[in-house]
Amino acid sequence: MDSIPLWVLGTGQRAVIAGFDPALPEAYRQRLTEMGFHGGERVTCLRQPAFGAPRVYRVSNTVFSLDREIAGHILMQAEGVKA
Repeated sequence: MDSIPLWVLGTGQRAVIAGFDPALPEAYRQRLTEMGFHGGERVTCLRQPAFGAPRVYRVSNTVFSLDREIAGHILMQAEGVKA
């Protein structure tokens, strides 16, 4: 199955984390993992504001807001989501 970036998820869509883009610096990868963004974890997009504003995601019963630059480096296995 092909991976898609987390940023592609629309409101109400969910997917499972497949890993991180190798271009993501290790410091960001470590921090995201500490926040619960690790392989196999399910993520749901809760809000997709207009004008490219940071999106709101739920992971491990916690809510986070991520901008496009970071969310674009989190790779997902889509559940019915097309890139």
